[in-house]
Amino acid sequence: MNTITRLVVYAIISLTFTTTHAQEKATDSLKKTSVDYKIEALEEQKIKIEKEEKDFLRQEIEAINERLDAKQITAAEAEELKKEAAKKRAANIENRLAIIDNKIALISRNDSGYSIMEDDGGYISISFGNNDEDSQIIMLGKKNKPKKFDRRTTSDLVFAIGFNNAIIEGQDFDDSPYKLGGSGFVELGYAWKTRIFDNSNFWRLKYGFSFQWNKFDIKDNQYFLNTDGEVTLQEFPVELNKAKFRTTNLVFPVHLEFGPSKKIEKEDYFRYSTRNQFKVGLGGYAGLNIGSMQKLKYKEDGNRIKNKQRGGFEVNEFVYGLSGYLAWGDTALYVKYDLNPLFKDQAFDQNNISVGLRFDMD
Repeated sequence: MNTITRLVVYAIISLTFTTTHAQEKATDSLKKTSVDYKIEALEEQKIKIEKEEKDFLRQEIEAINERLDAKQITAAEAEELKKEAAKKRAANIENRLAIIDNKIALISRNDSGYSIMEDDGGYISISFGNNDEDSQIIMLGKKNKPKKFDRRTTSDLVFAIGFNNAIIEGQDFDDSPYKLGGSGFVELGYAWKTRIFDNSNFWRLKYGFSFQWNKFDIKDNQYFLNTDGEVTLQEFPVELNKAKFRTTNLVFPVHLEFGPSKKIEKEDYFRYSTRNQFKVGLGGYAGLNIGSMQKLKYKEDGNRIKNKQRGGFEVNEFVYGLSGYLAWGDTALYVKYDLNPLFKDQAFDQNNISVGLRFDMD
């Protein structure tokens, strides 16, 4: 082997050794960075644990004070309950911090690829990756909080559906120009219910917002025609397959609800339940009309025509009325009546009326 060849071989060996050594140092550095990152995250978790348990203790003491104010327990009993709560939370902090310390010890003596998937303070934490840029922690789940001692306000999703028609001035209901079966309404909204008195759930205030869709299926080949601001039903020039008129309202209902309920009492909270109980709601609503549309379907010269007319029907912008329901559990017989006329400044007023079923789903 000549001198030049020896120098080339030596250079290759040196370069290979230097590169390998650099890669090993870089890998060790990344591992160290990833381990440090995980330990830092766990140290932060220890701070959060102490704060969380102290917050829980504060809520529990507030609940005990509420029971004391309601004269459900004596001052001595309240003091004893507070001591027990403080003792429990202190033990929780000690146990949970010990778990975190064990995790830190586990990670410290293993490489950066060692992952932990455990329940941390009501969350499932999942870590992955091998360096600062790639390492991630995903928190899944909901924090476990102590129950509130007294929940005076609850909420429901409200859905109602049924028949719709109109009461027309100077005209019997039997002579309505709208089909009973084809005319209907749908209501979808959200409501809150608040107990009025401290120690009784017999009277409740129910309030929220709803979207109401009121539809009329027009009979006798008629349709709505606006002539210089006067909206009347007129004979359509050709045979109609369908004539429907719909209004869309955004309203804010308020009902005074009353009826029996069952009181459920536990050691650290109580609730009133109206499940499988009879209840009555009386009240009303007010809001705005946010749309109106007439849909006509017919044939002309052998062609199928679908005509949608939006707006221009002199519908009252302001909507208000009375409503009520008789319920058993979550299902109710529901009635609502618009006090405002459907159309403004007309020779004969007609007021929307709806009857159907209402479902309050919590």
